[in-house]
Amino acid sequence: MKKYTNVEEYILDFPEDAQIKMQGLREIIKSLAPNCKEIISYNMPAYRQNGIVVYFAANKNHIGFYPTPNGILAFESELSDYKYSKGAIQFPIDRPIPKALIQKIVQFRLEEDFLKKKN
Repeated sequence: MKKYTNVEEYILDFPEDAQIKMQGLREIIKSLAPNCKEIISYNMPAYRQNGIVVYFAANKNHIGFYPTPNGILAFESELSDYKYSKGAIQFPIDRPIPKALIQKIVQFRLEEDFLKKKN
Protein backbone atom coordinates (compact mmCIF):
# COMPACT_ATOMS: atom_id res chain seq x y z
CA MET A 1 0.00 0.00 0.00
CA LYS A 2 1.28 3.45 -0.93
CA LYS A 3 2.14 5.78 1.96
CA TYR A 4 0.82 9.29 1.41
CA THR A 5 2.64 12.39 2.66
CA ASN A 6 0.01 15.08 1.99
CA VAL A 7 -3.66 15.47 1.11
CA GLU A 8 -3.07 16.73 -2.43
CA GLU A 9 -0.99 13.64 -3.23
CA TYR A 10 -3.72 11.43 -1.76
CA ILE A 11 -6.53 13.01 -3.78
CA LEU A 12 -4.59 12.96 -7.07
CA ASP A 13 -4.00 9.21 -6.70
CA PHE A 14 -7.69 8.42 -7.36
CA PRO A 15 -10.00 8.51 -10.41
CA GLU A 16 -11.41 11.89 -11.42
CA ASP A 17 -14.92 11.26 -10.04
CA ALA A 18 -13.48 10.48 -6.60
CA GLN A 19 -11.10 13.46 -6.84
CA ILE A 20 -14.03 15.81 -7.46
CA LYS A 21 -15.94 14.48 -4.44
CA MET A 22 -12.89 14.63 -2.18
CA GLN A 23 -12.04 18.18 -3.29
CA GLY A 24 -15.61 19.21 -2.50
CA LEU A 25 -15.41 17.61 0.93
CA ARG A 26 -12.02 19.19 1.52
CA GLU A 27 -13.35 22.65 0.63
CA ILE A 28 -16.30 22.28 3.02
CA ILE A 29 -14.03 21.21 5.87
CA LYS A 30 -11.43 23.92 5.24
CA SER A 31 -14.08 26.66 5.00
CA LEU A 32 -15.46 25.73 8.42
CA ALA A 33 -12.19 24.79 10.04
CA PRO A 34 -9.52 27.20 8.77
CA ASN A 35 -7.42 26.64 11.91
CA CYS A 36 -7.29 22.89 11.47
CA LYS A 37 -4.07 21.44 10.21
CA GLU A 38 -4.50 19.25 7.15
CA ILE A 39 -2.55 16.03 7.70
CA ILE A 40 -2.33 12.41 6.68
CA SER A 41 -3.24 10.09 9.55
CA TYR A 42 -3.83 6.36 9.19
CA ASN A 43 -2.82 7.00 5.55
CA MET A 44 -5.86 9.16 4.83
CA PRO A 45 -6.66 12.89 4.93
CA ALA A 46 -7.41 14.21 8.40
CA TYR A 47 -8.04 17.59 9.98
CA ARG A 48 -6.54 18.27 13.39
CA GLN A 49 -6.95 21.19 15.74
CA ASN A 50 -6.63 20.04 19.37
CA GLY A 51 -7.31 16.50 18.26
CA ILE A 52 -8.57 14.95 15.03
CA VAL A 53 -11.81 16.60 13.95
CA VAL A 54 -12.63 14.43 10.88
CA TYR A 55 -11.03 12.09 8.34
CA PHE A 56 -12.05 11.09 4.83
CA ALA A 57 -10.93 8.43 2.37
CA ALA A 58 -11.73 7.25 -1.14
CA ASN A 59 -13.02 3.78 -1.90
CA LYS A 60 -14.10 2.21 -5.16
CA ASN A 61 -17.78 3.21 -4.91
CA HIS A 62 -17.90 5.77 -2.11
CA ILE A 63 -16.09 8.40 -0.12
CA GLY A 64 -15.74 7.41 3.51
CA PHE A 65 -16.25 10.22 6.00
CA TYR A 66 -15.06 9.58 9.54
CA PRO A 67 -16.36 12.09 12.11
CA THR A 68 -15.70 9.81 15.12
CA PRO A 69 -18.49 7.87 16.85
CA ASN A 70 -19.91 11.03 18.48
CA GLY A 71 -20.27 12.65 15.07
CA ILE A 72 -22.31 9.65 13.91
CA LEU A 73 -24.50 9.44 17.01
CA ALA A 74 -25.36 13.13 16.97
CA PHE A 75 -26.65 12.97 13.37
CA GLU A 76 -27.86 9.38 13.12
CA SER A 77 -31.41 10.50 12.35
CA GLU A 78 -30.10 12.32 9.25
CA LEU A 79 -28.04 9.40 7.92
CA SER A 80 -30.82 7.10 6.73
CA ASP A 81 -29.93 7.74 3.06
CA TYR A 82 -26.38 6.48 3.59
CA LYS A 83 -24.58 3.39 4.76
CA TYR A 84 -22.96 4.14 8.08
CA SER A 85 -21.41 2.44 11.05
CA LYS A 86 -20.14 3.40 14.49
CA GLY A 87 -17.50 5.75 13.09
CA ALA A 88 -17.99 6.05 9.33
CA ILE A 89 -20.43 7.33 6.74
CA GLN A 90 -20.31 6.24 3.10
CA PHE A 91 -21.15 8.88 0.50
CA PRO A 92 -21.66 7.16 -2.89
CA ILE A 93 -19.41 8.38 -5.70
CA ASP A 94 -22.42 8.61 -8.04
CA ARG A 95 -24.41 10.96 -5.78
CA PRO A 96 -23.79 14.57 -4.72
CA ILE A 97 -21.92 15.17 -1.47
CA PRO A 98 -24.50 16.31 1.15
CA LYS A 99 -22.93 19.69 1.86
CA ALA A 100 -25.39 20.84 4.56
CA LEU A 101 -25.07 17.58 6.50
CA ILE A 102 -21.28 17.64 6.31
CA GLN A 103 -21.26 21.25 7.47
CA LYS A 104 -23.38 20.37 10.52
CA ILE A 105 -21.20 17.39 11.40
CA VAL A 106 -17.93 19.32 11.01
CA GLN A 107 -19.30 22.20 13.12
CA PHE A 108 -20.36 19.71 15.80
CA ARG A 109 -16.93 18.09 15.80
CA LEU A 110 -15.21 21.48 16.01
CA GLU A 111 -17.29 22.31 19.06
CA GLU A 112 -16.37 18.97 20.64
CA ASP A 113 -12.73 19.61 19.84
CA PHE A 114 -12.90 23.08 21.42
CA LEU A 115 -14.43 21.62 24.60
CA LYS A 116 -11.69 19.02 24.66
CA LYS A 117 -9.12 21.83 24.78
CA LYS A 118 -10.92 23.55 27.66
CA ASN A 119 -10.90 20.39 29.79
